Amino acid sequence: MTGPVWTPSSDRVQKSQMYDFMKKHGHDSYASLHQWSIENDSTFWPKLIKYFDIKYEGDLNPVNSSADFSSYGYFPKVKINYAENLLSRGAGIAVNFQHESGLNKKYSYSDLRHIVADWQLLIGDGFSRGDVLAAYMPNVCETLVAMLAATSLGGSFTSTSCDFGAAGVIERFSQCKPKILVAAISYEYNGKFFDQKDKILEIVKALPSLEKIILVDFLGKSKDLDDFIKKIPNSILSSSIPKRSTAPHFVRVDFAAPLFIMYSSGTTGKPKCIVHSHGGTLLQHVKELGLHTDVKKDTTIMYFTTCGWMMWNWLMSSLYFGAEVVLYEGAPGYPNFSKFMDLIDQEKIQIFGTSPKFLKALEDTVYKRDKKFKKLETILSTGSPLLPEQFDFVYNSIQSDVALYSISGGTDIIGCFMLGNPLHEIYRGEIMAKGLGMAVDCFSSEGIPLIESEGELVCTKSFPSRPIYFLGDTDQSLISKAYFEKFPNVWHHGDFITLTNRGTVKVFGRSDATLNPGGVRIGTAEIYQQTEKLPELVDSLCIGKNVGLDVDVILFVKLKEGIVLDQNLIDKIKKQIKQNTSPRHVPAQIYAVKDIPYTRSGKKMELLISRLINQKPIDNLEAVSNPESLDEFKKYL
Repeated sequence: MTGPVWTPSSDRVQKSQMYDFMKKHGHDSYASLHQWSIENDSTFWPKLIKYFDIKYEGDLNPVNSSADFSSYGYFPKVKINYAENLLSRGAGIAVNFQHESGLNKKYSYSDLRHIVADWQLLIGDGFSRGDVLAAYMPNVCETLVAMLAATSLGGSFTSTSCDFGAAGVIERFSQCKPKILVAAISYEYNGKFFDQKDKILEIVKALPSLEKIILVDFLGKSKDLDDFIKKIPNSILSSSIPKRSTAPHFVRVDFAAPLFIMYSSGTTGKPKCIVHSHGGTLLQHVKELGLHTDVKKDTTIMYFTTCGWMMWNWLMSSLYFGAEVVLYEGAPGYPNFSKFMDLIDQEKIQIFGTSPKFLKALEDTVYKRDKKFKKLETILSTGSPLLPEQFDFVYNSIQSDVALYSISGGTDIIGCFMLGNPLHEIYRGEIMAKGLGMAVDCFSSEGIPLIESEGELVCTKSFPSRPIYFLGDTDQSLISKAYFEKFPNVWHHGDFITLTNRGTVKVFGRSDATLNPGGVRIGTAEIYQQTEKLPELVDSLCIGKNVGLDVDVILFVKLKEGIVLDQNLIDKIKKQIKQNTSPRHVPAQIYAVKDIPYTRSGKKMELLISRLINQKPIDNLEAVSNPESLDEFKKYL
């Protein structure tokens, strides 16, 4: 067992909010604090609310009216508003927008409150709990303002990033039935200009629930805007919203009222709409940002993310503390990675969030920092497991005195199961701690708890940021199948992990068939929806292949008789997928096979082929209706 790669100073430990919280509640170690938070969760969560002075009204008792995972029962007598809590404390800079072109805008908390109030007046007529504002946007200030305006009125917010094709956006938003759409007319990425007008027209036409469309021209480069606006009834440019300089008002709703609608990977069909609550999301994020990440009012934090990833929602919650949130829009490698990394010093960033894929790209550029980042204290990484060698790269080439927190959770819980711990040292390749209030365990396939052995990530007790429901899942059969089918009344997350004797966690990736290129979960069903439209293909199967620090999407295709998989057909397949989903869905490799393996009940055996290609043990071969098909896949190892 090797020693730690980083140890916090005693001064840093004792100034952390985690240390203060631990001492105020009578504990001398994190292990003791965590155990108390699990065994006494009905005490822990109210203590957390009081410690951070979260704004609410009503009675904190009962904490949870549901004894298990059977229903969402947290704080049934509490009224709360997510946006109110984010906008109530800050006094300095709230949002610092940085664009790859050099465009920069900064808004104080006072500015932000006034802008949100203006947007409230625009969207507020009849917009309330149960109504949805959908954003088809890049990571810009208007996306944040739209979210705050919608949620401040008690409504719900959902978003996808602009690199999604119209079909992918429609597939998601059509399930939410949004009343308002906020869409960027254009955006830039990697120095290229992308006009979104045709896609917006297609999306608007496919969403009859829309009553208002707010169009955003944040670059000021779009042409023929007057003609375009005339094509969309009930549309308005965001820049034409009257400035009234009023204060926003907030509608407090039930703790369990819907706040964010997120999307599952869509492995077995359309992406499922995962609905998260006002109270549960806020409480989980305040805990993770305030205690585990030590965000405070004087903190400047940036996470490199799009608004189609849950880390965008997580980052926005930093406003609760009065922190300065840096939004970055564009390609980090444009014009080069060094310029992007210089932002850390330029904007005095203390907490920088990224992914293993980014760190690998940075390493491949032979990046090495000549001098110390003056303010950088913490680097966060999530999206896929952070390998031991990447810890070495960070400490050798970026900053030696920095807390490198690998964190892990998911869209499903809009938060983390395991994450950083300001009290402890860091070991390469390991996540520091189970989150407070999260009864994380590692189970064998038979449901036996494991230590120092690989098994399934589970959570044995309910928690506030669990989904309140899936849209359209009236009998809860979908949510039950997603999380509780393998281990009854135990949350099964679909990751392989190992719990160590010292309380840290090692994560080895997905245990299901979900694809995870670049840390963004996507589903095979979205790819099949496109391949099925191609007349040259009879069938297809898609898996993720582990390649270094990332995952490559691999597509196997069964061709019609007489068809050859030449470069023209490969290009056609990739173009079809890219235009109608997103660049992340495009396969890295496409191979022709004679047959696709199916179960006897008619399901494609993605997980089996995934394990075969990734050279992991395979089982359940008796379930394969055509086992002879497997031999051909072995040559692609």
